Order: sequence, then C-alpha cells, then structure tokens
Amino acid sequence: MIGRLNHVAIVVPDLKAAADIYRSTLGAKVSAEEAQPEHGVTTVFIELPNTKIELLGVLGDNSPIAGFLERNPSGGIHHLCYEVPDIKEARDRLVAQGARVLGQGEPKIGAHGKPVLFLHPKDFCGTLLELEEA
Repeated sequence: MIGRLNHVAIVVPDLKAAADIYRSTLGAKVSAEEAQPEHGVTTVFIELPNTKIELLGVLGDNSPIAGFLERNPSGGIHHLCYEVPDIKEARDRLVAQGARVLGQGEPKIGAHGKPVLFLHPKDFCGTLLELEEA
C-alpha cells in the first residue's frame, strides 16, 4: 500500500539556524521558509536525490509541535511521510485493520498541496506516520 518515502520531518528549535546547517555545512539545496498556519508549523524542505528532509518550526501559540520541543529542547525526528496512491482508500483500509487516524480522520492539504493524514504512533512501532497522496 505505501509507496516511496516522501520525507523525514525534524522539529527544530531555530528554523533559520537549522536551514543554515543544511545549506552551509552540508551543501544541501534548501527551500525558503513557508508558513503552514492550518498545521501550526513553518516548514523548510531540504532536497535530496532520493527524498526530502522537512524541518519544522513552531508557528503560533497552539502549534502541535510545541509540546515536542518542550520534551526535546534540541529538537529531533518527528515523523516519517510515505506516499500512497489514494489517501481515502489507504485510510479506510488502515482503520478497518484497527489503526487510528489522528484528528477528524479526514485528509487535510499538506505542505506540498496534496491531501495528508497522520497515523497514531502507538499503532506503528512508536513512530508518527504521515500519509500523502501521490
């Protein structure tokens, strides 16, 4: 059901500093910051030959990653994102097998302009998963 790894998301306490590490130290192609108000984050994407790294910074007082940074002040890996051909079909199949979809269970438009869903980490070996329609 899952396709390629779309990205690995890393929560960072300082988005500009983190982007600079990837740009200056590692020589990576780094996107501009983009606010994602519907998700409560600001994103920066690091382009790699085979996937992307998504750097996540807090946006607003109700950012869902604020608690993550409280527990992990230096930041850390937040989630893995896999592509699926049909997100609603994938959701229905997973729910039928007992997986929990976070939020209201309906896809939202993600940072790439495509529908996304998040799956409960307790159902996937302690890892928060994001599904993105390819």
